[in-house]
Amino acid sequence: MGTALIYLLVVVAVAAVFFGVAVLVFGRGEELPPLPPDATPTRLPARDIGAGHVRALRFPLVLRGYRMTEVDWVLDRLAAELDRAEGERDALLARIAELEAGAAGRTAAREEPGSARITE
Repeated sequence: MGTALIYLLVVVAVAAVFFGVAVLVFGRGEELPPLPPDATPTRLPARDIGAGHVRALRFPLVLRGYRMTEVDWVLDRLAAELDRAEGERDALLARIAELEAGAAGRTAAREEPGSARITE
């Protein structure tokens, strides 16, 4: 009977130590209020996402990795930003081609009358 009582006291002491360590590591049990269903702690600027913004991203971890909705949201934002940047690039390239064609036409028009001159 004495051995069982000692065994029980040792088990209770070990459980108390584990509980104390858990309280020290994880806090006293206060919880933050949950985020609204569509809210995210991940932050990105409204426009002009840069490489530094992407490098600074951190996703909250859940039981099986990252929250899929958070990663999908960031990927959608990055895809939209890339589409916008590509659209701006294409518009600028078209404008450059238009200006080069106009400059080439003006240069050809200037050279044409000069080549018809005959000097004696």
